[in-house]
Amino acid sequence: MQTIRRLAEAGIPVSVSVAPIIPFITDQDLEKILTAAFEAGATSAGYTILRLPWEVNPLFQQWLETHFPERVMNRIRDMRGGKDYNADFGSRMRGEGLWADMIRQRFEKTLARLSGKKGSRFGALDTSKFRKPLCVPVRKKRGDEQLDFFS
Repeated sequence: MQTIRRLAEAGIPVSVSVAPIIPFITDQDLEKILTAAFEAGATSAGYTILRLPWEVNPLFQQWLETHFPERVMNRIRDMRGGKDYNADFGSRMRGEGLWADMIRQRFEKTLARLSGKKGSRFGALDTSKFRKPLCVPVRKKRGDEQLDFFS
């Protein structure tokens, strides 16, 4: 929160990512995290439901068996069409179904209350203060593949 506050005080727009949201473990803190971030100066936010691709899945499930009840994986599967993971572009970050929709609603309502914007996810980037550098570094040697974005 100190970093968010310092960046915001310096006039740098700050967006936070609440991730991963894990049912029964981190989801109860969604509103508290957003509130603390916005009180510190954040102006926009996003979130991601837990993703369990490839080798992460068995490692997470092993950890889960040790620390938390089985209902966590049941809820994740509810949000992933019965699977542990769904890589589909449109739903892999948010999930789908009733439980994913409830998290989305909680996120959007909290964000609207804090930012005054209805359902505002990551805010629009203000580029009005951007200035092209006065000096562009010269390539040190032939074959240097660094691209020059300013020429």
